[in-house]
Amino acid sequence: MSAQVPLDGGKSQSAAFAVDVDARNFNKEVLEASKDVPVVIDFWAPWCGPCKVLKPMLEKLAAEYGGKFKLVKVNSDESIDLAREFGVRSIPDVRAIRHGKQVGAFVGALPLPQLRAFIDKLIPSASELERMRAKEFIAAGDDLAASAALQKAVELDPASDLARLDLAELFIKLMKLEDAGALLDAVKPDFKLDDRVATLRQGIVFAQSGQSGPGEDELARAVAANPGNLDARLRLANLHAGRSNYRTAMDELLEIIRRNKDFGDGAARKQILAIFNLAGGEPDLVSEYRRKLASALH
Repeated sequence: MSAQVPLDGGKSQSAAFAVDVDARNFNKEVLEASKDVPVVIDFWAPWCGPCKVLKPMLEKLAAEYGGKFKLVKVNSDESIDLAREFGVRSIPDVRAIRHGKQVGAFVGALPLPQLRAFIDKLIPSASELERMRAKEFIAAGDDLAASAALQKAVELDPASDLARLDLAELFIKLMKLEDAGALLDAVKPDFKLDDRVATLRQGIVFAQSGQSGPGEDELARAVAANPGNLDARLRLANLHAGRSNYRTAMDELLEIIRRNKDFGDGAARKQILAIFNLAGGEPDLVSEYRRKLASALH
């Protein structure tokens, strides 16, 4: 079990605590916990002088931030394998973990202002917390609550293009296409975001395809009557993609590729690649259809 060690041997009035961690409880106390809050790992040893300087400062901040990050301590002498896994060569060595991945690190005992700045970079802002709430709402199927949370995230931080993109994606799903387009127009050029912007613009195109022209029933009948009607099949695929029926859409696109790889200047291949990006949250589906696409192209 994890032990809780009070600051200054229990003499301090501070309510700060550090959780002692070793290989037995590392997954629970660090990796699992990092899904909820940032986890700060302090690799230390009893003989280390700088460790004794850093320890009370970390614990002071753990108390001050009131659970916004979790502080864990690893005795590098007793947990040699963990220290080796993290490449610890000198202590104190501090690592920050978020969602199971390292997001920050430093070696030595930083002054308190620098230490506070390090922690501040790890703490989600109010806007980011709304983004996290929105993801939970989406997972629960409550798109309206997610929309409200994302709009609040943008209000709290107008510079948050990540929240803006999340909201645009949700608006496409809700068929609020003009609003989605306006959000994408407001996103600042950034090579880290440009691909997602392009993907969402394609999502708008897919969604718009179902708002005019033949409907699903009419297109399905046209394809059934003439399986070689690739134009109707492409329109049907776009319509399904616009409704996030990605598997059905990709089945239609694969059939076009099997019949004529060059139809519409390779439109089916381009569309299926766009769907791979749109369906990024379903990695198993994307992997399955990447294999099918490779087979169809050969």
